[in-house]
Amino acid sequence: MSTSTLATLATQPVSPKAAPLPPLPTEDPLTPAQWKTLLAITDTVVPSIKPMAVAKTQSEIPATDVEYDNAVETLRKLSPDPEAGEVAKQYLEENSSSIPAFRESLRRLVAMYMPAATRNEVTMVLNILNTRAGSLLLTGYTTTISEQPADIREIIIQGWAIARLPLLRQLYRSMTMLTKQTWIRMSPTLSRVLGVPRVPVGMNPGKGFDYEFIQIPPGDEPEIIETDVVIIGSGCGGGVCAKNLAEAGNRVIVVEKAYHWTPDHFPMSDADGWNHLFMNGAFISSDDTTLSVVTGQSWGGGGTVNWSASLQTQGFVRREWAAAGLPFFTSAEFQDSLDRVCDRMGVSSDHIRQNRSNQILMEGARKLGYTHKAVPQNTGGNQHYCGHCTLGCGSCEKQGPTVSFLPDAARAGTKFIEGFHAEKVLFTSKEGDRIATGVEGTWVSRDINGGVAGEPLTRRKVVIKAKRVIVSAGTMQSPLLLLRSGLKNYHIGRNLHLHPVSFLGAIYNEEIKPWEGAILTSVVSEYENLDGKGHGVKLEATNMIPSSWLIWLPWKSGLEYKVNAARMKHMCGYITIARDRDTGQVYPDPVDGRVRFKYTTSAFDKKHITAGLIALAKIQYVAGATEIFTAIPGVSTFIRSPATASDLGINDESFQVWLQEIENAGFPSPDSMFVSAHQMGTCRMSSSGSKGVVDPNGQVWGTKGLYVADASIFPSASGVNPMVTIMAISDWVSRGIARGLEGSARL
Repeated sequence: MSTSTLATLATQPVSPKAAPLPPLPTEDPLTPAQWKTLLAITDTVVPSIKPMAVAKTQSEIPATDVEYDNAVETLRKLSPDPEAGEVAKQYLEENSSSIPAFRESLRRLVAMYMPAATRNEVTMVLNILNTRAGSLLLTGYTTTISEQPADIREIIIQGWAIARLPLLRQLYRSMTMLTKQTWIRMSPTLSRVLGVPRVPVGMNPGKGFDYEFIQIPPGDEPEIIETDVVIIGSGCGGGVCAKNLAEAGNRVIVVEKAYHWTPDHFPMSDADGWNHLFMNGAFISSDDTTLSVVTGQSWGGGGTVNWSASLQTQGFVRREWAAAGLPFFTSAEFQDSLDRVCDRMGVSSDHIRQNRSNQILMEGARKLGYTHKAVPQNTGGNQHYCGHCTLGCGSCEKQGPTVSFLPDAARAGTKFIEGFHAEKVLFTSKEGDRIATGVEGTWVSRDINGGVAGEPLTRRKVVIKAKRVIVSAGTMQSPLLLLRSGLKNYHIGRNLHLHPVSFLGAIYNEEIKPWEGAILTSVVSEYENLDGKGHGVKLEATNMIPSSWLIWLPWKSGLEYKVNAARMKHMCGYITIARDRDTGQVYPDPVDGRVRFKYTTSAFDKKHITAGLIALAKIQYVAGATEIFTAIPGVSTFIRSPATASDLGINDESFQVWLQEIENAGFPSPDSMFVSAHQMGTCRMSSSGSKGVVDPNGQVWGTKGLYVADASIFPSASGVNPMVTIMAISDWVSRGIARGLEGSARL
């Protein structure tokens, strides 16, 4: 029996617990006519494909016998399923609306995650498409798109992609992305075609810490709780603060809006994990819709869903921050904090086993003479060969806050509350000072079954009185809490840095199985300083679970997309991630108060991202990729000619012509799309209140007793995965708070 077979068998007993989602709102956000139009579009992006002689309804794309037979044979060869031929036919026949959970997922997105303004724009477009005049304007036909046969609908959507009118190109991007994202998460046939395992191959389930959470009885009046320190947020900043302050002898309460999921729920399924573990269902788009933010909202925050990358703050960034009047960042104390948090998590590059995607990145960089290195991992000395950690780490090898700092805090006496939405910080005034005295919020309990899929047993206002309040709610939420609390500092919510990312994919003759192995274990830093001032890009491998990767696969037709998606086992995926110079702003939605943000990737930063894509393409070429593609709209896929002389390397003329195509295209607006997993700067640390939100000790300017400890206080973009920097700054801030509390009387 082969090693791979043994590894597969070893995972069979591991079956993560189900994690049912909260109920949908009773009111449908769309009318029947709007649903008909929307599903007509989604069924075109992911269509039912049948042979021409068999396709009988207008909802099916007819394929010639040759096209259909070739597709079935290609899929049969790709799929490891014992019934690969039948699975291939089911996969081709499946359209988006044939999956019951697809419409439910769309309804959840529109009703629960879309801001009111975005939802209004979507319904307006659907209404326009439902009229003959509007249809003529947007499709070129007087027959509405929902009444058109599938092959005509496909021509219409293909036309949107290259339309001169920017609105139509934006409509193409939005509708194809929305459909791909939802279908990939919900399709019952895609995983069978790909052969992606439900859990990482060889995963050994880990034992998590047994947390106890404060339960609050029903009541009409606010529940009053007293403590020394209340920390809002359980992520990388909050966890470190809780450990330090509790170990210093203080009473500490950590409150978190999300709920704790034990490791036996991890990794969650694609259908559930994006909803349970990410803010707003991982659906937060900039006002111009060109950038999507993906940020954790879970017990342990981003440390529960990140990829283990543990890079310390670089020297040029530390010097930049120190030059802004913050000398702490070039002090020995900051290095002590960096080392202390890394030591607690067992950060090291000694135990890395590079998967094939990371091997290719390192080897290609070596052949081109690019600066590269292994990325240290917070895996406690384990060889953590897991590509599923975005949806939670079931092995507990990743030493995020839930495995390290929060258990330490609990052992030192910290108390915890889950399901707590912090609404405002409370203040009192004394001799002209605004002094934080606690936090007010709403606690929402679990349901009768101990989950969140039913109605909560209790909803109650809670006031937590404290001598110190630490806001660790993250870059997207910390500024909103400060604004809700009545603070007026101009800089709150501004200075938003996002490390915008674009993607490059490559296809190889060999089987890569890119979902296997640790996600991000190598980095190429050759292009990190393109302007001489520390702005540029890093080149890294990206998460390759299907719901993260296949949304970036170009869509040109339903049949081509389905066949190309099935080739994922031969793909590698990479990101060019910019240390952005230019910034945006976070602000509350005027209707419901949820997070909104303004950010358009600047021409300056786009230029750097483009340089990174070209460098990634060169790496893939010298590594032997047969096809290379980008996420830039309109850019063709490079297909390597077998006749090309092998000694030419990147000097291959056809390859150089294709690189020039990327250079010429840039990133056209508004149809280009970027994504961010790193958000920073919206409560910037500064040397004076006129330049930022918090002082060099993390205390909010103009207040006493109110601190912020998360990525929002970064003076500018970190340029590296921010976890270790967050933790080190939080270590410094919390140790300072502990010193200030020494000898103070309890409440």
